[in-house]
Amino acid sequence: MQRWSGSGSSSSSRAEMVPEIAAAVGFVSSLLRTRGCVSEQQLQVFSGALQEALTEHYKHHWFPEKPFKGSGYRCIRINHKMDPIISKAASQIGLNLQQLYQLLPSELTLWVDPYEVSYRIGEDGSICVLYEATATKPVSSYGMLTCKNQMMLGRTSPSKNYMMTVSS
Repeated sequence: MQRWSGSGSSSSSRAEMVPEIAAAVGFVSSLLRTRGCVSEQQLQVFSGALQEALTEHYKHHWFPEKPFKGSGYRCIRINHKMDPIISKAASQIGLNLQQLYQLLPSELTLWVDPYEVSYRIGEDGSICVLYEATATKPVSSYGMLTCKNQMMLGRTSPSKNYMMTVSS
């Protein structure tokens, strides 16, 4: 099994993030599918491109022992501005930004974290869990301010002044 490691990050195997990335890719693809403007073949190409892009993007930012670490980096966001990873994958099937804005919600937040993938449509929408697994060892989230937790507390964006982390 190939393992990656980088300075300041944990070693992570590609297999560790497969179910989470598959859940995220499946969700975004299903949003495109519901509009009926994208063929199944295009969806397969899009899904493959998005899976590859997310795997590459997350490979040094995946911390199963601290699932909330890097949450903001892994967050996929459309807020009247298209997430660059989605637009790059969509360009593989010939979709431009204007078409993406017509096919996807204008406000979407997708959190892809170890052991959990969740989303929210709209700024005031409910947070829904797409994928959830249990960690092989206990994970402490006490005191962690994650992207999702800050949203639940009513903040519209993470604080730019400081970052709080708790280590044991």
